[in-house]
Amino acid sequence: MPPLALTLGDPAGIGPEIALAAWLGRGGLNPLPPFFLVADPAFVERAADRMGLPVPVAEIDPETAAEVFPRALPVVALPSGTAIAALPGRPDSVYAGAVIESITAAVGFVKAGRAAAIVTNPIAKFVLTRAGFAHPGHTEFLAALAVAPGRTPPRPVMMIWSQDLSVVPVTIHVPLRAVPDLLTQDLVEETARIVVRDLKERFGLPEPRLVLAGLNPHAGEAGTMGSEDRDVLAPAVARLRGEGIDIRGPLPADTLFHARARETYDVALAPTHDQALIPIKTIAFDDGVNVTLGLPFIRTSPDHGTAFDIAGQGIARPDSLVAALRLAERLARNAGIAKASGAEVIPISAYAGRPSQMRHFDPDDEL
Repeated sequence: MPPLALTLGDPAGIGPEIALAAWLGRGGLNPLPPFFLVADPAFVERAADRMGLPVPVAEIDPETAAEVFPRALPVVALPSGTAIAALPGRPDSVYAGAVIESITAAVGFVKAGRAAAIVTNPIAKFVLTRAGFAHPGHTEFLAALAVAPGRTPPRPVMMIWSQDLSVVPVTIHVPLRAVPDLLTQDLVEETARIVVRDLKERFGLPEPRLVLAGLNPHAGEAGTMGSEDRDVLAPAVARLRGEGIDIRGPLPADTLFHARARETYDVALAPTHDQALIPIKTIAFDDGVNVTLGLPFIRTSPDHGTAFDIAGQGIARPDSLVAALRLAERLARNAGIAKASGAEVIPISAYAGRPSQMRHFDPDDEL
């Protein structure tokens, strides 16, 4: 399998140093899959020297990355040859072009079969926006790169994955007051279908089990605490179940995330960003992984930001990046196995495929 392509991220953030730290932890009983960093090799060397990290850097092509990986951090130079001189904790839009170029090149390598998957280091959207970046965010830019210019991009879905819990926010970075208007039956259904498709094709789950959290307290209590659960979410669940999708809900969000409840599903969908991310960041703060579903290639990312406030101090932990690299490799391998006739695909979630061991709360039980 080809190596993984790791993007630079914002060069003033913690991306460069966690990439270096991840490479240092590459060996042992559970070695990291080979990856290469798309960046300015000289900048990466200076970052290693500044941090006092014994990381040799080798400028390579993607095809030689796996061979070089055991003895040096493979770095594929930016196609433009741009030199980077960013300082830790000092974001500067002058390097926005290099950040964008790293992402674009990495996607190109994956589409050309020169990399198995893309793992993205964190970026700062405000830095890119100052330089004229026109996309709402990182994920939307990746979706645009997935198709030819002028074509309609696929709809990406953000899933945060960990060994013990995986969640999907149906709405993402929007004010709470806007959620009821954005939360349509079509949106819920489309999100669930994308989740199910990728869980089958990439996570190896033949019959994914989903739950949908309610928007309102007690999932609305039959409309007495808001009508959205009754009029939007429940019809969406009914239609999805009619299509053969194993999904339950809307269920009270406050009882969805304890240990016994988590054993009864593979992924929890939640109407709002914080409903989904608060429980997983409580359970898996250091090793959660952002997985973008719905793209024609595999993309994972650490579940944290640029952390400008601690960049360059040597205290940034690479755990989430390491988890993102491991998951990307497993997803890429599963996707390859799934295309091979008769091959077995191994589920990769701790609770995946387990039969439900308890009858979960039904909305009617709450009345």
